[in-house]
Amino acid sequence: MFAMLNYLRVKYFGEKGQGIVEYALILAAIVVLAAALSTGSLGTAVTNTFKSVADKLTGTGTGN
Repeated sequence: MFAMLNYLRVKYFGEKGQGIVEYALILAAIVVLAAALSTGSLGTAVTNTFKSVADKLTGTGTGN
């Protein structure tokens, strides 16, 4: 029993475990940012900006 607990402690709370936690936090931040951009007015503004740039690059824009 103690050997298993020690194994889990070393695996998840060692330096490798720290890396896993850091990647999980980065992934969570990306998910929250993506959710915020897709649902709010900021998301609409970013989408419109990218569309405007793409239109100007392809020559299909309104000439603004």
